[in-house]
Amino acid sequence: TDTLYRYASTIDRFDVAGLRRLLADDLVAQYGNADPVTGGEAVAEWIGAAIAEVVWQHHFLSVYHVDVEGDRATALVYHTSHQVFEADPDAAKLLVGRYDVELRRELDGWNISRLRLDLLWGEARVDVAGYLASVGGRGPGS
Repeated sequence: TDTLYRYASTIDRFDVAGLRRLLADDLVAQYGNADPVTGGEAVAEWIGAAIAEVVWQHHFLSVYHVDVEGDRATALVYHTSHQVFEADPDAAKLLVGRYDVELRRELDGWNISRLRLDLLWGEARVDVAGYLASVGGRGPGS
């Protein structure tokens, strides 16, 4: 569970090096209908490129269950994310999906060895009412 939550938080912090430490060298990952990406380094680079134009992002994961058998585990994780991109700073992009994940215990802890994200919904949201501004804006950490 900790590895899965750190996966999301490293992405949200744009910490590609921290993300890489969570990924097995032989990881196979597929996000939606994109082509599979093989290798922990390649997946970290792919995610780094995908978030290069992001102003801020917030991934909310719900780990529904983790089944552990020795040094291997499987997990079902529900995913909701919001991202704002430099090219469209007034619209938050929303994605909803489910991860099927396999993890393997290594010498340094649990690493993600297989990951598939089935995307179920996506939309763009705009604050037409100006609510964010009325409560003081994004804040100093933005």
